[in-house]
Formats: sequence, structure tokens, C-alpha cells
Amino acid sequence: MTGISAEAWPEPPLAGTEAEAILGALERQRATLAWKCSGLDTSGLQATVGASTITLGGLLKHLAHVEDSHFARLWLASAAGPPWDTVDWESTPDWDYRSAAEDTPERLLALWQESVARSRAIVDKALGAGGLDQLGAYTTRSGERPNLRRILLDLIEEYARHAGHADLIRESVDGLTGEDPPR
Repeated sequence: MTGISAEAWPEPPLAGTEAEAILGALERQRATLAWKCSGLDTSGLQATVGASTITLGGLLKHLAHVEDSHFARLWLASAAGPPWDTVDWESTPDWDYRSAAEDTPERLLALWQESVARSRAIVDKALGAGGLDQLGAYTTRSGERPNLRRILLDLIEEYARHAGHADLIRESVDGLTGEDPPR
């Protein structure tokens, strides 16, 4: 896995539009995960901390699933595609975390990068057709539909929650710490 250089590190704009700020924050969270998972072999991606069974490889696969499922389900009101559409989520709700041990580091990174690319394409298209107030196609039981802003903020929350896991796990593997890659 390759890391992100300090020069390419995404920074949310200091004085941008709401969409630019939200997307900038999301890209920074994505970059943090990529950096914390970079340069590790299979054993590094399978390391755990304490009683937790969460691994960096599991986080990559889980967040790939979150990227695909959030936009497929909430924005497009459709099912996520492969490999998510073949999983029996009722009997194995943590399949993404557990099955990551069967994947190579290269496969995990590619799966996550492909999911992120699909999400970016959907967001770019949506923003080109309107703003953050646009409603997704998914409708809740009470008849509500999430807007693009809410979907993006939920995605930021998901990444931020797992960035802490990634910090602890990566430090236990090789001592890498910090919020940003070395400059």
C-alpha cells in the first residue's frame, strides 16, 4: 500500500462554500484512513489492539462497504453491487470486518479506492445537478428522504469514528503516530 504525500494532503478550504467544506472534511478523513493503512503487509493489516477484533484491513473493507451502501441505498435507493450483494448480512452482520483477513493488502486497498471513486462520481454528478439540499431517492417508513448534505455528514462521522481505531491499531503495529503524514 502506498501512502499520501504531505504535498497531496487534502485540506478543507478555510473560506469555501458549504459543499467545498463538507467534501474537504470528507477527503481529509479518507486520506487519514489511507495514511494509517499505508505501507503495511498482511500481518500489519490484521493487527488488533486489546480486546477489540477490529483490524486496519477490516476498517478498509468496512468503509468500502459504507461508501457503496450509503450512496446506493440512501441516494439511489438501490442495492449495493458486488461484493456486498452476495453477503447474507442477517447471519453475518460483521462480514466486512471478518472477511478482510482473506484478502491481500492490495485487494483491500483497491476495493476501498474503487468504492471511494464510485462515491465521488455520484457526488460530483449530484452537485452538478443541484446543491446539498437535493433529496436522495430513499424514503424512510415515515416518508422522509435524506438530502445530500445529511448523507455526506453521516459519511464524515463514520470515517471520524474509525480514524481513532486506525490511530491505535497503527501505533501498535509500528509506532506510527500523528494526525498528518510527515512533511
